[in-house]
Amino acid sequence: MKKIQSTCNYCAIDCNMDFYVEDGKIVKVLPTRGYPVNDGFCCIKGLSLDKQQTVIKTSPLPKIRQADGTMKEVSWEEGFSHVADKLKELQAKYGQESVAGISTGQLTMEEFAIFGHVMRNYLKTNVDGNTRLCMATAVVAHKQSFGFDAPGYTLKDLELSDTIIFVGANPVVAHPILWRRVRMNKDPNKKIVVIDPRRSETAMNADYWYPVKWKCDLYLFYTLAKVLLDKGYADKEYIKAHTEGFEEFREFVKDFTLDQAKECCGLKPEQIEELAELIHSGKRVSFWWTMGVNQGYEAVRTAQSIINIALMTGNIGRPGTGANSITGQCNAMGSRAYSNTAVFFGGGDFTNPARRARISQVLGVDESMLAAKPTAAYNQIIEGINEGRIKGLWILCTNPRHSWTNNETFASAVKKLDMLFHSFRPPVVQDIYDSIESAEECTVFFPVVPGIKKEGTYINLERRLSAMRPCLPRGEHEISDYEAILGVGRALGMGDMLKGWETPRDCFGLMKECSRGMPCDITGVTWEGLENSHGIQWPLREGESPKEDERRLYEDGKFYTPSGKARFQFQSPVKNPLPLTEEFPYVFNTGRGSVGQWHTQSRTKEVQFVEDVSAAEAYLFMNPRTAECCRIQENDWVRVYSVNGQNALFRVRVSDRVGEQELYAPIHYIECNRLTPSVYDPYSKEPSYKATPVRFEKEHEKMAGKTDDEMGEEAGVCIG
Repeated sequence: MKKIQSTCNYCAIDCNMDFYVEDGKIVKVLPTRGYPVNDGFCCIKGLSLDKQQTVIKTSPLPKIRQADGTMKEVSWEEGFSHVADKLKELQAKYGQESVAGISTGQLTMEEFAIFGHVMRNYLKTNVDGNTRLCMATAVVAHKQSFGFDAPGYTLKDLELSDTIIFVGANPVVAHPILWRRVRMNKDPNKKIVVIDPRRSETAMNADYWYPVKWKCDLYLFYTLAKVLLDKGYADKEYIKAHTEGFEEFREFVKDFTLDQAKECCGLKPEQIEELAELIHSGKRVSFWWTMGVNQGYEAVRTAQSIINIALMTGNIGRPGTGANSITGQCNAMGSRAYSNTAVFFGGGDFTNPARRARISQVLGVDESMLAAKPTAAYNQIIEGINEGRIKGLWILCTNPRHSWTNNETFASAVKKLDMLFHSFRPPVVQDIYDSIESAEECTVFFPVVPGIKKEGTYINLERRLSAMRPCLPRGEHEISDYEAILGVGRALGMGDMLKGWETPRDCFGLMKECSRGMPCDITGVTWEGLENSHGIQWPLREGESPKEDERRLYEDGKFYTPSGKARFQFQSPVKNPLPLTEEFPYVFNTGRGSVGQWHTQSRTKEVQFVEDVSAAEAYLFMNPRTAECCRIQENDWVRVYSVNGQNALFRVRVSDRVGEQELYAPIHYIECNRLTPSVYDPYSKEPSYKATPVRFEKEHEKMAGKTDDEMGEEAGVCIG
């Protein structure tokens, strides 16, 4: 029996797993002992990676839809040529930016890079990914505050912190390995604090829970900053030595008084003062945020309001401290630094002459062949399709028909694409499943292998590179995402532009050189050195050797801004673009449902245990008082009407973990994002998923599943 160490490609923890293989089959999967991230522990998703070996496809060959609507199996060469010809045809007819791509946070670093090279450098068009849906806010916040997208922490900090503050984060469910590190903290006096509108699973396990009003975190943290200043709790020495813009910030927060706290953020003055005392009394205070902050209409400034608190109290760069963003997907960090979408390979601006010269030298191409600007954002791509400017779309390993905000707008968009060669057909879809919603009736389907059959590199939430290595041999005609993208590139006629890109290992070497001299420098990392290793956090420059398995940034107080100092970033809160109204008096919140479920469930449906304990139908949580007032009982159906004009059916679960004005629904059901709005942060363009105004009606059992037309006058009485 052979043991192969590889990486779990679900969430951003990137646990390493040992795959035991015999006779061409995985017979056992165990978490890797000694690996600093998970050290012999993992969740049900990682333990079930062997289920991917039974993914059933009708064929490993691509399919092209014919004029009569049927799908015809073709050779890979024909599939590559077909897609390449259509891409060129559309660009010739409608312009370079008439085609676009949407990728994921689950590809390898090398797959991101080659997709960016083909689409952004060669075709000069736009590619965004579903990392836009979860991490764009943190990226912009880091760049503006720190000078680079560089989260400085290590997971070890959770074990070293004496005051752990989670903001809009629920690691008990969403990041159980991270929560394990909290439980490994041996400080008998440690305090766990949760700031969240909902009494989440993490809040239930915390010492303090502050139920901030939805999307009012910014008021809270500006008010908290004023309280800390008024009490003399700022670290003046750290502020003077390592930050800039503090005096302006001090003046700015003077208007955020405790008298306004209850109205503005839903907390009593004494609660905010208590929180200030917790921060002041802590010697090693760490702040951790994720989607509850990132997915909002003023999310970047909210993330930076957390960063500001860490900076002004000197809680950054030291063990057990930091303003720390928790990433969502397994290789969101790889996408952020190496996808050639928002920044060049290895970071840097597309207009920076020095970076353009360096990248062109590494890739062996003329500077004129490089992308000249950041990509259009995800929402701009979807809007571009609906407005008729974008005619062709290539979707890689993601399911936007399900996950995109206000997802009926995506359904509308795909019906307008010309690339579909036959009217009213969705785009080219590349995935391990042909059963996802985004692949229904697709014109071209590229079946690719899962992670257990491919190789590449992942970068986790603490900047750690780890190796994905094939555990099983490929079957006849099976190819990886990398090979599919490379095949289309060759069919496009890229020629010498693909020299040095022949394999993922070759691409890894290119990305190393692109990173040279940048904050995310990985020139000291080798392909072989990642195999069977403890992973390596960037930066690791050529000639350096990592002294420890876990290393943090900013220990020297130096940041990546021109001055070397962190910036205080702030702005007056803006008016909520979608406030509650008399017509829509409830707020619809969204998030993870259970540890076993993942995103749109296309992968976790393989896991029988997860399926057995997961609800088959969309459901939401409702406060007992709301349910009683509206004469609703457990498992009743309600039809929820959104301010976005859509409605959907949900089963009701009665729970006091949500407030009387709140409804909370798991994201794993397509009904959830049917209701979320087309509202975005102005800086990150990340959707505001978390606070949609809605109303609801009780739905009689006989009505469930009927269309609006079928219901007619039978509809229940609105009780919103």
